[in-house]
Order: sequence, then C-alpha cells, then structure tokens
Amino acid sequence: MIFSRGLSQISRNRFSRCRWLISSRPIQQLHQSNHIHDSQKVLGCRVIHSWVSNTLRGIGQQIHQQSTAVAEEQVDPFSLVADELSLLTNRLRSMVVAEVPKLASAAEYFFKMGVEGKRFRPTVLLLMATALNVQIPKSAPQVDVDSLSGDLRTRQQCIAEITEMIHVASLLHDDVLDDADTRRGIGSLNFVMGNKQLAVLAGDFLLSRACVALASLKNTEVVSLLATVVEHLVTGETMQMTTSSDERCSMEYYMQKTYYKTASLISNSCKAIALLAGHTAEVSVLAFDYGKNLGLAFQLIDDVLDFTGTSATLGKGSLSDIRHGIVTAPILYAMEEFPQLRTLVDRGFDDPVNVEIALDYLGKSRGIQRTRELARKHANLASAAIDSLPESDDEEVQRSRRALVELTHRVITRTK
Repeated sequence: MIFSRGLSQISRNRFSRCRWLISSRPIQQLHQSNHIHDSQKVLGCRVIHSWVSNTLRGIGQQIHQQSTAVAEEQVDPFSLVADELSLLTNRLRSMVVAEVPKLASAAEYFFKMGVEGKRFRPTVLLLMATALNVQIPKSAPQVDVDSLSGDLRTRQQCIAEITEMIHVASLLHDDVLDDADTRRGIGSLNFVMGNKQLAVLAGDFLLSRACVALASLKNTEVVSLLATVVEHLVTGETMQMTTSSDERCSMEYYMQKTYYKTASLISNSCKAIALLAGHTAEVSVLAFDYGKNLGLAFQLIDDVLDFTGTSATLGKGSLSDIRHGIVTAPILYAMEEFPQLRTLVDRGFDDPVNVEIALDYLGKSRGIQRTRELARKHANLASAAIDSLPESDDEEVQRSRRALVELTHRVITRTK
C-alpha cells in the first residue's frame, strides 16, 4: 500500500512537470532551434507517466487477483475431513458395542446416526494432524520407536476416537448430575432410559473403551496426557458442585473450572497429536495452546447462549446454568457493575424471582458483551498459535491451518 502510494505520488509529480513544460513555454518557442530538445523532455515525461500508470495498473490487478485468491481459499473445516470423519464415526460405533443389551443400547445412544452431533473435537484433531504434517527438524529430540511405529495417521485418528468417547462419557455423567432432560435436541439418556445408574455405567463403559484404545498406542506420554484429562473432568465437576461463596464469585476460579471441564480435553488431545508425530516441545505447546484457547472460547460462548439462545437452537433448556445455581462469566461481569447481585448469588436461584432479578441486572450490564470480548480474545490466541507453527509450502498443510483458524471464527459467531 505504501509502495503504491509512492508510485502514485511519483506519477502525479512527473505529470505535473510535463504540464508545466508545455504550459510555461510560449507556443512559438516550440518552433525555435531547441524545439527538438523540449519535445524530447515532453516525450520523456509521457513515457515515465505511461510506465508508472502501467505499473500501478499491474499492481492493482495483482492485488485484485490476490484478494480473489484469498476469497477462494476459504474452507469449510467440516467438509475438509468429512470422508475421514465418516470412517471414524463408523469405527466409534463398533468400538462401543457391549455384550449386555441394556448397556449396549445406553453406550451407543449418542453414537447413533443423526444424534452424533457435528463431531467438533474429532474434526479439530484431524485438521491438527494435517496442519502438523511438516518435516521434523533433525535437531528434534529422538522419540521411541514405538511412538512412531505403525501408520501415523491411523494412530492420530485413534486419538480423535478416544477424545470423542471421553467427551460423550462426560456428557452422560453431566446429564445425571444436572438432572437434565435433553441433550443435543433430544431426550438425555437418563431421561429416556429412566435410569440414572445405567447412564452413569454407560459413561464408565465408554471411559474403559477409551482406556483400552489409549493403551494400544503404547506411548506413555500420550497415555499420561489423556489420563490427566479424565482427572481434570472429575476435578472440574467437583469444583462446580462444591464451591464456596467467594469461589462462586471469582472469575479466576470460574476460568480454572472451565479449563478443567471443557478445554483440557481438546488442548491435551491436540498436544497428543503433535507428540505422536514426533514434534518438538515448542510445536507441541503451540498445538496445546490452540486447543486450550479454542476450548475456552467455545465455553464462554456457550455461557452467553445460555442467556441469549432458546432451547430450540441450543438443544437444551436455556437458563439451565443459572437455574442450577451455576454462576458463569456473564453474571460475574454483571456483578462487577452491580455489586448487589452478590446477595442474589449467595442466596441462590431456587426462587424464580431471584432468577428474574439477576436477568434484569444482566440486561443492564455489559456482562454479555464482555463475555463475548473475552471469547474473542481466546479465539485470537488460538489463531495466533496456528500462525506460529513452522512454515510449510505444502498446500494441504496450509489449507488445514486455514480451516483451524476458520474454526476460531465459527466458535465465537455460532448461535447454537
């Protein structure tokens, strides 16, 4: 842009001089002995102006072509891995088959065709696997032969399958703890089965299948990572259930709990993808940072949608968190503007009147807006992590990285 402005200025200056040469001399002088000399000056100015004009036109065309290319490079993250995701989904269905009919029916509930969701986490991990498909520097530390044995892509797909099983298991357990009636727009498993114990056992069964698959990778660091995820899920849920008054009103506590319950799974899974490929600690941390910030942004928008969405778009009852006494970012931010909200939080939201008063304060505050801003901040951090990955000329790698960045935009603009 600076360069083109400079050329434009040169063009204008040269052209001005040309006009001065023509207009400042009397016409009759053009017929004198220096006529040829002056004509050459004028011609020279015209040539310069013509060259500058053509150059500017060329730059303009190049910028237009680049803009068109960027527009054409927009990718749909889910379409990019659709075929691979279909195979992965079929494998997941076969992995959760149980011998006992009741348990089999329960374990398969959220893996059935039509209720499996968009498979957001497997999509992220498959894209991350391709995004990291770059040549490993020779200076990278040596990894165990076992960690790289077999087909790498198959092993990374296994991480995506394990992650989805852990995620669905956590949903089954959450629905029991929250006494939820719906999930993903359909009846929750505990509601449909009419048996909370069976729903808990189905979640445990999925976790056990995930552990078996994890052990087959024979990579102790990856096993440790995903075992930590399960620990974090339990820790986060316990933090949510056993908060003190001060903890419930602490943004720091809320963000730590959110990391444990939502972001730990995707961040550590992204890191596992990098470790399986034998990447350096620096690259593994970038993969982790992407997953962490994407997960936090996702949950922050979830918290916004609990207030602004409807049960039809969210697949769950809106206001479900506050009705269960769970204080999230929008209320925490509103409390900073209206300290009197603290009294309601301490009193609890069992009384619908308290819920209405809290919503009134929230509407007057910037709680929703500030939560969206925080989500956008984490989305930008996730995008920056992708931009910091080692450079690659591979088109497929670049496309997957654009798709991962696109996901950060979709997470913060989603309505369900």
